[in-house]
Amino acid sequence: MALVIKKTKKIGKRIFLDHASTTPVLGEVLGAMKKFWSSEYGNPGSIHSFGINASKAIEESRKNIAMVLGAKSSEIIFTSGGTESNNLAILGVANLFKKNSNGAKLHIITTQIEHHAVLYPFKYLENSGFEVTYLPVSEKGIVSVEEVKKAIKENTVLISIIYANNEVGTIQPIREIGNLIKKVRADRPYPVFHTDACQAPCFLNLQVSNLGVDLMTISGSKLYGPKGSGFLYVKNNTPIEPTTFGGGQESGLRSGTQAVPLIVGLAKALKIAEDKKKKESDRLISLRDYFIRLVLKKIAGTKLNGDMKLRLPNNANIYFPGISGEQLVIELDVKGIAVSTGSACSSREEAPSHVLLAIYNDKKRADGSIRFTFGRDTTKKDVDQTIKTLDSIIKRIR
Repeated sequence: MALVIKKTKKIGKRIFLDHASTTPVLGEVLGAMKKFWSSEYGNPGSIHSFGINASKAIEESRKNIAMVLGAKSSEIIFTSGGTESNNLAILGVANLFKKNSNGAKLHIITTQIEHHAVLYPFKYLENSGFEVTYLPVSEKGIVSVEEVKKAIKENTVLISIIYANNEVGTIQPIREIGNLIKKVRADRPYPVFHTDACQAPCFLNLQVSNLGVDLMTISGSKLYGPKGSGFLYVKNNTPIEPTTFGGGQESGLRSGTQAVPLIVGLAKALKIAEDKKKKESDRLISLRDYFIRLVLKKIAGTKLNGDMKLRLPNNANIYFPGISGEQLVIELDVKGIAVSTGSACSSREEAPSHVLLAIYNDKKRADGSIRFTFGRDTTKKDVDQTIKTLDSIIKRIR
């Protein structure tokens, strides 16, 4: 039966608490991009001055991104965003190993709480003959390093583990897993280690040498940059092949004319995120903890999903027993507050969150949970208004 919401009086300021799904483009980022839409519009593959200027802008952006990661410029491959980067990483590595396997069975590892842009390529590879291990996580939503260790086999060629979960915000022990994989590779050049780090740039360490990753996915839309932008960090000498073919741009790994304005905006946004990381993380941790504490206190039966400490500074995922998460999202939107039940990439699907099902194995909990993710424009006043509105809606529903 369709939900029917009564019309209400005109709302005031809209409150956006869905920053895990996307972020607004910063004014400084728009400013950096502007001329590349109009006056500096050359194709970076052209040898005239327009093309040369565009190419220079791309290489400067590549250099600036590499500095944030502690990487080499040649290791940054520009893409259209997180989904493309994940697919290139996973399929590009797996296909190359398969091509050189002489028909031998190959094994790959991921977790049950990955974004669908990782899970679906793994499912595709499973249907193509790969053996896949989908690692479970604890009740706090964290994968065990010991479980990773036990899962690795002689024929394991790829491991992909999300850095910070997009739904419950739990931070995975990527550095420890990276150290484990280095030890495994003492006598062989695999497994390759990939992490989907789309939720990480505004809050977590991105130094690739510290993390021990071979491949890392970043999306511009999650760090106040332009949608349709992203990159894949590819450590030099990582065994990987392209998944698209054409003009051989991006070191032959991602053919197609580069989107110069988006690349410039992405690099600018990442630099700003790095500069503001510590101060903004501290501010959001304070707001997040305040929000969680009051919601759990004021609204009976509520529970926090995921770990209290090992979570992103801006993420609060809460279970409201006896409440439909979908209805609560709609009711809050009518009041001018935007939240979500989970990943925006799968929010139109009827199935409950696969992440919450993997953690709690409880469909009611998955159906009744809401993700609140704060951003740079979120204030204490916004948080107080959200708590007040939540309390009112839930009392009425119950």
